Amino acid sequence: MKHIFKKGNNSDRTLLLLHGTGGTENDLLPLAHMIDPDANVLSVRGNVLENGMPRFFRRLSEGVFDEEDLIYRTKELKQFLDEAAETYKFERQQLFAIGYSNGANIAASLLFHYENVLAGAILHHPMVPRRNIQLPQLDHTPIFIGAGTNDFMCPAEETEELDILLTDAGANVSVHWENHGHQLTTSEIKAAQRWYEQLS
Repeated sequence: MKHIFKKGNNSDRTLLLLHGTGGTENDLLPLAHMIDPDANVLSVRGNVLENGMPRFFRRLSEGVFDEEDLIYRTKELKQFLDEAAETYKFERQQLFAIGYSNGANIAASLLFHYENVLAGAILHHPMVPRRNIQLPQLDHTPIFIGAGTNDFMCPAEETEELDILLTDAGANVSVHWENHGHQLTTSEIKAAQRWYEQLS
């Protein structure tokens, strides 16, 4: 997978950056610097194109995921992360995802499908990746969800359902609401930054 890796300063943690539809591996680099300037950074570009725009998995229509492709692409990303940890010599158990929109959805899908795949996650405007499946035990995995009360792509009920599913699987979920739509606001980023700084 096309990606960027940047070695951090004296940190065991690696931030996995996952862009939104139409983004690239460069989009969230400023965000990583705000959240944890000392961490390693692994920023990945999605392998799927939709009308020329990179994504992490296909969708059948807006808000309707191609579940078969989602499962395949989630496995593909998981294998890439395992290989990248070997290649770049970072601590695999200290991989922390930051995703926006489509990138947040693939990060959530990793959590839905694989045990101990992420040390934590900041999910900006995610949806429920799959329903009616048994989630792995998430064992207090810290997860921040940023949501918009007027988000046309991701209704409030979607956020609330994702919160419940992750919490029931054992994750420590914190939901931050903005009175905005699907856009990523400065105040939401600052809320994620404050939440991250409180982690042990």
